[in-house]
Amino acid sequence: MPAKFTWMRKGVIFVLILTVVCLLSFSNRAYQRISDLTDSVRQLYSKPITEWPRPVIDSGVHWTEFKSLPKVDTSYFTLMEQPDVKLGKFLFFDPILSGSNQISCSSCHNPQTSWADKLTVPVGNDHLEGTRNTPSLLNVYARKSFFWDGRAGSLEEQALGPIEAHHEMNMDLTKLIPKLKAIPAYNELFAAAFGEVEYSMPEVMRALAAFQRTLTSRRSRFDEFVDGNYKILRDDEIRGLHLFRTKARCMNCHHGEFFTDEAFHNIGLTYYKRKYQDLGRYEVTKKADDVGKFRTPSLRDVMNTDPWMHNGLFWDMTGLLNMYNSGMQMNSPKPGEKESDPLYPVTDPLMRKLNLSKDEIQDLKAFLEAITATKYRMHRPEKLPR
Repeated sequence: MPAKFTWMRKGVIFVLILTVVCLLSFSNRAYQRISDLTDSVRQLYSKPITEWPRPVIDSGVHWTEFKSLPKVDTSYFTLMEQPDVKLGKFLFFDPILSGSNQISCSSCHNPQTSWADKLTVPVGNDHLEGTRNTPSLLNVYARKSFFWDGRAGSLEEQALGPIEAHHEMNMDLTKLIPKLKAIPAYNELFAAAFGEVEYSMPEVMRALAAFQRTLTSRRSRFDEFVDGNYKILRDDEIRGLHLFRTKARCMNCHHGEFFTDEAFHNIGLTYYKRKYQDLGRYEVTKKADDVGKFRTPSLRDVMNTDPWMHNGLFWDMTGLLNMYNSGMQMNSPKPGEKESDPLYPVTDPLMRKLNLSKDEIQDLKAFLEAITATKYRMHRPEKLPR
């Protein structure tokens, strides 16, 4: 082999070795930076929550600090035997509440799937599809409003909606009470729950609400962390916690014990004047400022309640976080457009481009895993009153 080719080959090998050395050096420096960042962030949060750094909150936003869920209440099983709760559980799982005698509340709020249904939108009476994703019933006792548009102000009021809706349970309310009263076992349950043999729809709704108030999340690893077990979260989850409170701006809407502000926001998924248009809270209030607004969901057990958003649009959390990372300003009107069309939806100014890196998005996702507890799969009644 000529000498010049030998030297060329040696030169190529030298360049390759130098490149590998540089890459390893860069990788080691990057790893060290991440390690140093993790150590400093862990120090910030490995202390009582009252001493944590204040989160990044926009002016005018009223927020509350995170709070851990209480430990398991030893009176839970006693609670489940209360007459109104026991009756409510039977009613919740009983398809007798539907016009077809085939659909129960649990058809969409399944205990096996964190009290939602794992569908983009629910399928109800006569195989009709709904228009909005089924929210989980976990922790509904703490909600201040119900449905994505907040049209119900109490659990009792909420219970009536699905029973009547033609595309859900399609029950003629004038026929429901006679159906129940034809079953002696139900008459006994109502008498035990409310002290009277006569009952009507208000008692049905009270019993359903009593049962639903028992549906609570279990404690997550994050709850243990807040209560002092500072080793229970992984490094990526710690970094995600910090991002959630700072750069990712999540705490503007997701804060407190249940990671929700209980308010309504337009995040840009209105589909105004298109096939999947949904004007959200506007349909309840008729206020132009409410066009496209939906209730902020709780993030408790969020990784168990996919798909996400009011329309069930996202099945992948990385994709959802990328959407937030973009800022979602696609529905904001151009100059003069709002004046000519008062109903043109305006994306909430809290939505901004975040400039999160791919690694940061994965850290944020890891934190959402940390606030998701193991599922509690309640057993359905072995036998219904008949």
